[in-house]
Amino acid sequence: MEFLTSSLENHCFSELLDGSDGDEEEILVCGEDLELNPFDGLPYSSRYYRLMKEREELPIWQEKSTFMETLLHNQIVIVSGDAKTGKSSQVPQWCAEHCLALQPRGAVVCTQVLPRAAVALALRVADQMELGVGHEVGYCVPFESCCGPETILRYCTDEMLQREMMSTPLLSCYSVIVLDDVHQRTVATDALLGLLKGVLAARAELRLVLLTAPHMCSTLQGFCGSVPMLRVRGRHRAQAVFSCSPHGDPFLPALRLLLEIHHAREKGDIVIFLASEQEIEKAFQMIRQEQPNLNPDLGELIPIPLYPTKQDLPPKLIQNKQKCCKKYRRKVLLTTSSGEPLIWTKNVTFVIDVGVETRKVYNPRIRADSVLTQPISQSQAEVHKQILGMSPSGKIFCLYPEEFTHKEMKAEIPAKVQESNLTSLVLFLKRMDIAGFAHCDFISSPAPESLMQALEDLDYLAALDNDGNLSEFGIIMSEFPLDPQLSKSLLASCEFECVDEMLTIAAMVTAPSCFLHAPPGTEEIARSRWRRFSHPAGDHFTLINVFNAFRAATASPTQPGNREQWCCEYFLSCSALSMAEMIRAELVEIMKRIELPISEPDFGSEANLLSIKKALLSGYFMQIARDVDGSGNYLMLTHKQVAQLHPFSSYCNTRRIPEWVLFHEFSISEGNSIRVVSEISPHLFAELVPQYYFSNLPPSESKDILQEVINHLAPVSATKEEEKTASDSKENEEFPQAHTEQRCVIQ
Repeated sequence: MEFLTSSLENHCFSELLDGSDGDEEEILVCGEDLELNPFDGLPYSSRYYRLMKEREELPIWQEKSTFMETLLHNQIVIVSGDAKTGKSSQVPQWCAEHCLALQPRGAVVCTQVLPRAAVALALRVADQMELGVGHEVGYCVPFESCCGPETILRYCTDEMLQREMMSTPLLSCYSVIVLDDVHQRTVATDALLGLLKGVLAARAELRLVLLTAPHMCSTLQGFCGSVPMLRVRGRHRAQAVFSCSPHGDPFLPALRLLLEIHHAREKGDIVIFLASEQEIEKAFQMIRQEQPNLNPDLGELIPIPLYPTKQDLPPKLIQNKQKCCKKYRRKVLLTTSSGEPLIWTKNVTFVIDVGVETRKVYNPRIRADSVLTQPISQSQAEVHKQILGMSPSGKIFCLYPEEFTHKEMKAEIPAKVQESNLTSLVLFLKRMDIAGFAHCDFISSPAPESLMQALEDLDYLAALDNDGNLSEFGIIMSEFPLDPQLSKSLLASCEFECVDEMLTIAAMVTAPSCFLHAPPGTEEIARSRWRRFSHPAGDHFTLINVFNAFRAATASPTQPGNREQWCCEYFLSCSALSMAEMIRAELVEIMKRIELPISEPDFGSEANLLSIKKALLSGYFMQIARDVDGSGNYLMLTHKQVAQLHPFSSYCNTRRIPEWVLFHEFSISEGNSIRVVSEISPHLFAELVPQYYFSNLPPSESKDILQEVINHLAPVSATKEEEKTASDSKENEEFPQAHTEQRCVIQ
């Protein structure tokens, strides 16, 4: 169907971004004295030397000898470079060369903010070094690792290196650690910077290289002390063209400008920085629909969506020579400001910048993200211009007046640690505290209110003991690369014997949404197809149905294209469901590694459905809402915010409005919505909610209703507690050493 990118186009995306045509033939260098690759001992091919000439043309290359000398004599080196100067691909290779001379030879790890950037860089660098991906060069991203014991250069996300520190705090297998895109100020990168200070103090031989944009240099030097810095500039300065007046909504003007550039017949690829990933999807569809109406003499307009937060499967390096057209092919890269690291094409001549972005800012008081559309920062605007540093005739069209830059834009992007949910970070820091890293020195102090809320939530989840340290239960929770509430639900499923089903739910809510936005005119068809998977118990159960149907429909090994076809028929994302498969497989491996029981599947039985709800409530009792007027206006139990069901909810499809629901996510935007919701009963909530959490809830009609339920259950609970106390006393008399920490019990 037209609204889905075809499999063929997916195969071509990597070659399109690389700017190659796939027609080169590899010829081994002939002669008696073949130059050997020091990493694998094999002779270089002619392709290596051709790529070497391209590498030598990068602005970063002239700094190689200076960098190698500086790295040899200093523990920390800062490389400050404009965008697209080659620092992300070349500096880690030089670090690998540095490691070749060490005894014992260590490895290099280079962190990336985006999973897709880590994968793309590993593929590109392996090609330049003429080594195999998964062998000497590899990558490690959430729920997928492509590395081996011989890997000397590894690209990974900052979160993956963070998790690696939990098991090996000193990161002893690495001789050089490269933190890339430090200026993005993610929570994980800021935490790594703080903790690596202690690692460097413990390992004098370790080297730390920080790659950043120029505006971050003074901050880093103030944080790291007097350390050497290398500055790399782009070759050309882009010509900036500003709008005369601000647009109300720059989305359509950006697409109109794209078509104007295309009709002007000026050569070169185009990057459009849009406000959100929803706009990326919308622009992609609109450009494809407009393609048949364009003059064929102008050439082909190829939209390529680059979603920063979506971790798609690794690009398939299959070149289709029959696809190569004789006519001109212009690539249009659609992304947001945070997607800049995903841009690799060499032929960008035009940049269109809308000047705004959609950001999520966490509000700890209501435990929800506020989705805000606001101006980008001045530093981000400067990075957008630097993309054209390799083009002598590059132009950037800013769809905002020049004075907007100084009056409305902040100087720098805010640190994520000051506007994010910090529960996962605090869980990680508590785990590092056990390893002896009691202090993390942050560049920017985390928001105090968010820290307090994170500690409170971990306490509610029984992850902390009475002294505020990680409980045994909290240590197990930290083993899972999941939100702490989801980890708690997964562990609770061991008690309620519904592990198989909770593994599927955890994978499906962690992966991107599997439901695709239907093109105009096909919305009712999509809803009717999705109705097949709807489960009366709610969205969590519907997701199990979708996942099981996907597996059943795509189980045939003789029909490799069956997955895309099936997903296309049901308006589902094949990449999201494939990602859920990978996530689930990794979670199973973790369960086996820490020897947790995995119950047999029993989905569909009444007992199993009740057990799943109990497991979900064990982790998400803080995310309960009640329909207060019978029309779908849900009031949060923890505060007075009102929200509606997300349009993708199965309840919207079946037009049923449950009174009490548990929800996975709540975001404040133009239309407040709760996403992935399932019906629960007040009695079940009253049975599982920790009393010290319930007592802290603000007064409300909903709380009064629940209090009545708790009072009604109290006599029964008291009787059970007396029986339990008597039983425990008897056991303690016989086995006095068997008493365990009460806070570690699943609640």
